[in-house]
Amino acid sequence: MQARLGMDPTELLLTAARAAAVYILMLVVIRALGKRTVGNFSAFDLLVALMLGEVVDEIIYGDVRFIQGTVAIVAIGALAYADSWLAYFDHGMESILEGKPTIIVRNGEFDRKGMREERMNQKDVLGQLRKQGIHDMREVDLAIVEHDGSVSILKHAWADTAQKFDVLKDDIKARDEMIGGAETPPPHTRTDSSYALDQPVSRKPTQAA
Repeated sequence: MQARLGMDPTELLLTAARAAAVYILMLVVIRALGKRTVGNFSAFDLLVALMLGEVVDEIIYGDVRFIQGTVAIVAIGALAYADSWLAYFDHGMESILEGKPTIIVRNGEFDRKGMREERMNQKDVLGQLRKQGIHDMREVDLAIVEHDGSVSILKHAWADTAQKFDVLKDDIKARDEMIGGAETPPPHTRTDSSYALDQPVSRKPTQAA
């Protein structure tokens, strides 16, 4: 067996174990650094890209044997595959592996707790709103830092841009057929529901005009 592989099988197992240990360690570090650190990646997408790049580099330059590098690549790929399935089944593992969305603006006001979690000051938040074309923070119902570090904006209904169904009768009819006459969307279709954000979401009641 050792002659065929050119290496002791025990060493190959140790290579896989080291790859797994480094994977877990780096995942913890990346999660601790916050969602904005990973840019447009999820935490373990960035981790897999970094680790695979390093292993491939060492194989190409001959720093490790090909079979040893192959074992490391397979181990990293298997861990990433397992991570993605754990997140897919969503039994609380997604928030551990990738984190959960963080609210940084709520009802037109800074959410200090969320800002502390993401280590964002007021200028950071205002800059993110500006990128989304927001001139006045009071227009914002929720601003949320997503898993990949991007910031999504949900405006108050009164601040939304008028849509075709607001003025065209045919589009009003098409909209009513689509939503079944229910103006308030069901929780499973709302992007700002407690389910979607993995946390309770409270709002001030809308005052009648």
